[in-house]
Amino acid sequence: MSLPLHQEQKQPKPNSKQELLLEVKNLTKHFPITKGILGKEVGRVHAVEQISFNISKGETLGLVGESGCGKSTTGRLILRLIEPTSGDIIFNGQKINDLSQNELRRLRKEMQIVFQDPMASLNPRMTVGDLIAEPMQVHGLNKGENKDKYVRELLNAVGLRPNHMYCFPRELSGGMRQRIGIARALSLKPKLIVADEPVSALDVSIRSQIINLLEDLQEEFNLTYLFIAHDMSVVKHISDRVGVMYLGKIVELAPKPLLFVYPQHPYTQALLSAIPIPTPGANKNHIILEGDVPNPINPPSGCHFHTRCRYVMERCRQEIPILREKEVGHFAACHLD
Repeated sequence: MSLPLHQEQKQPKPNSKQELLLEVKNLTKHFPITKGILGKEVGRVHAVEQISFNISKGETLGLVGESGCGKSTTGRLILRLIEPTSGDIIFNGQKINDLSQNELRRLRKEMQIVFQDPMASLNPRMTVGDLIAEPMQVHGLNKGENKDKYVRELLNAVGLRPNHMYCFPRELSGGMRQRIGIARALSLKPKLIVADEPVSALDVSIRSQIINLLEDLQEEFNLTYLFIAHDMSVVKHISDRVGVMYLGKIVELAPKPLLFVYPQHPYTQALLSAIPIPTPGANKNHIILEGDVPNPINPPSGCHFHTRCRYVMERCRQEIPILREKEVGHFAACHLD
């Protein structure tokens, strides 16, 4: 049986400049498309296009959008698992774009990731204990008896038993494997965790358990999350602020209460209208988006969303909207007033 999501509502956390942990400025990633034996570049995939945001210490920023919008690429860019085309990434006051591999390795203790598919991210030949201990061995931490003791503490923290450390990933359920991935991310005591759709590959019956676990761990270990998802109901529960992405751009960024009650961008309004209502017979006006997501190799001119927007104007086809503050703390990239 699944556990219910925590009923208490999270209070929005302050977002003052003094408390910033992560700043992203005009981050861009283009993937080249090559052809022929010589690998001549014939085009580029515009995966992420000049996005900017920040995350405060102890905050959870939800990043949401359709598949292919660039949200997972954004998470990997922040950790420099892939290299940005341009833009700045500032972690804890330090610009990390130009760090050497040795400098970046030392920084990785403070920045970790939980992947979407736990089975694909865990080595099937290693036991659970070895998987959790591997990051510590790489960084020369907690050797010998201290290592085994710490592994057991981490297993307990994520809701597993100490004897699970002798199991292999194939012997565990999907939910258990994701708990192992979370314990592995916690092993170096990071400040920031990028959670890349951590519950989308799990059964619906256990998603709430993992969400509750992430919230409990955030409070216990003073963690900061970038939570990437396409499920608006999950994002609504766990996030303090929410960024909405469409075709490589952030089209809306706001505190959770403002975004879910007063969405400013037509794309956000469409996403919110698709959230199921648990009340039988309840009436809800669903906004049906016409057409398909445009090709990121050749994105539309002007506003990328104008090909599917019900409010499209001639200005939308020609002029790229900037992400501007509509209300205090509420930003939207839309020409509508």
